[in-house]
Amino acid sequence: MPLVAHNSLPTFETLRNDGHVVLSLDRARHQDIRELHIGFLNMMPDAALQATERQFIHLVGSSNPIAQFFVYPFSLPELDRSAAAKAHIKEHYFDFEELAAAGLDALIITGANVIEPSLVDEPFWKPLIGVARWAENNVASTFCSCLATHALVKHHYDIDRRHLPRKNWGVYTHRVTGKNHPILRDVNTRFEAPHSRYNDVSREQFEAAGCTVLAEGEIGVHLAVSPDQFRRVYFQGHPEYGAISLLKEFKREYNRYLAGEREKLPRVPENFLTAEGEEIAEALVARLEKGNLESAPEFPEDGLLPWCDNTWGDTGKAIVNNWLGLVYQLTNLDRKEQFMPGVDPDDPLQLK
Repeated sequence: MPLVAHNSLPTFETLRNDGHVVLSLDRARHQDIRELHIGFLNMMPDAALQATERQFIHLVGSSNPIAQFFVYPFSLPELDRSAAAKAHIKEHYFDFEELAAAGLDALIITGANVIEPSLVDEPFWKPLIGVARWAENNVASTFCSCLATHALVKHHYDIDRRHLPRKNWGVYTHRVTGKNHPILRDVNTRFEAPHSRYNDVSREQFEAAGCTVLAEGEIGVHLAVSPDQFRRVYFQGHPEYGAISLLKEFKREYNRYLAGEREKLPRVPENFLTAEGEEIAEALVARLEKGNLESAPEFPEDGLLPWCDNTWGDTGKAIVNNWLGLVYQLTNLDRKEQFMPGVDPDDPLQLK
C-alpha cells in the first residue's frame, strides 16, 4: 500500500529516503484509490519508541498497493515517558478519543515494558483495555504484538500467561498449523521469526479459549487468532523486527548490566548471529564473566553488524499483507462476518 504522509511524523521521511513510496497528502487527494485508516497504539518504552514506529509502518507500507494507507500513531498518557519522548508524542501522535470519533478500519497494538507481577496492576491496564473494548465493535481487526497479545487474552479469556524459567530471546523456527487460513496464504509452511519475551501463553491455553493456533515452534505459539478467526490476531513474537533489532536490544541489556541496572549478564540472542558473529559475542560475554566490569569493553556494535541476517522479514510482510488485504475487503464490501468451520478452505472468509 502506498503510505500517506498525512502529518509531520519523521518516520514518513525516513521511509521515503529508504526508497518506500510515501505520498504527500496533496498527491493522495488527487488519486482515486480506496483509503485504509489504521490506528497504531505504540506502548513501547522510550528507547524503542521511534524504532518500533518505523518498523510497523515499514511493514504495512510494504504491502500490495491496493489502497492508500493512513497510519495514526497514538500512545497512553499513563506510560512513564522522558521529556523527549513526550515531546515526540505531543508533536506527531494523535489523540485516541479523536481517532475513535473519526473512525478507524483496523488497529495495531505493540508490546510494552511491565513492572508489576500482574498485568491488571500495570498503570496502562485500564486505558489499554478501554481501547480494546472500543475496537471490538469499531474496527475490522486488531493486530497484537507480544505483550499486547498477553494483555488482550487476559482481558477476553481470563488467561494468565506463564513466566518462563528462561527468556525466549532470539530467532526460532516455526511451522504453519493453520494452512487453510487466509492470513497465511503464500506463506512458507516453515519459517523463522524473532522472539523477545519472559512469558508465554501455551497452545493449550489458546485452544481452551476457542482460539486457533496458526503457527508454532520449538518455543511455543507464534501466531493465533480469536475464535471468530479474524477480529484479533495474536503474535507472541515480533514480525516487525528489523535485521538489527535484536542486536540493539542486546546492546541495551549489555549496557544496563555494566551500569548495574540488571543483575545477570545478558546471554547472546539464540540463532540470530552468523557463526562469525556468535564467536565475537560469546567472547565478549566470556570476558565479562571473568573480568572486572570497570575495564569492560564497549559493546562491539560495528563489529557485529555485518553478521546480522534477517531471515524472517518476507514472512512478516506476507502475513501483514494478507491481514491488510482482508481488512480492505471486509471494509470495502462492508462485510464484517467471520467464517465458520465447513466453509470453502480456499476462501474461508468468503471474500471472492
